[in-house]
Amino acid sequence: MPHRTPVETVRAALAADARIGLARHPVALAFEAGVLTMEGELEGVAAKKLALERAAASPGVRFVVDRLRVAPARHMGDAEIRDHVRDALLGEPALEACALRVRVGQAVRAVREPDRAAGSLTVSVRDGVVTLDGEVPSLAHKRLAGVLAWWVPGTRDVVNGLEVAPPELDSDGEITDAVRMALEKDPFLDAHRIQVGTRGAVVTLTGAVPSEPQREMAEDDAWFVFGVDEVVNRIAVSA
Repeated sequence: MPHRTPVETVRAALAADARIGLARHPVALAFEAGVLTMEGELEGVAAKKLALERAAASPGVRFVVDRLRVAPARHMGDAEIRDHVRDALLGEPALEACALRVRVGQAVRAVREPDRAAGSLTVSVRDGVVTLDGEVPSLAHKRLAGVLAWWVPGTRDVVNGLEVAPPELDSDGEITDAVRMALEKDPFLDAHRIQVGTRGAVVTLTGAVPSEPQREMAEDDAWFVFGVDEVVNRIAVSA
């Protein structure tokens, strides 16, 4: 059998996972000196995260340059996306003590400046990619801000560059709490019917919801949480 190149190995790993949907959504791969660059538009956040995980686990790959995007639920301009993310962050009670700013071109505009700010967030958007910069007081705040940005239907990716100060150790319990919070804040779900467990950054969802779209929404919410490596969806559909 001829020796596979790193690109061929990665492409085979991506093709082997039907959830990535490589046949419908091609991904361009380039490899040089241990660095793999991935570029393309995938169907959803699950496909994107899975593709990155499969690529990073391939032999010879030391680093992955992520240029993968997600097909938006609705096409929106950058300014519209930025405004929606701004409004979502403004309306979230858990973030009301954080200063909020938006980047428009080269200028940074203040949206909210509390007298005693507990952290700060700066939102910028380019080509549908939302970038969150600044500092927040906990991992829960960082993760919640990222989920709110993902919920904007025009978002194609979220780069969550928020730092946590003071630094906080992550854990499966932290991830479970963050996923549970995302489910509880989703107005289209009855989170009380869904149970969440995490082991090794793999989230398992159990319980029951009344429809398949709600089952899929719950899984997406879990994938949206920063630090989740995989989601096992065992939610049943029952009236």
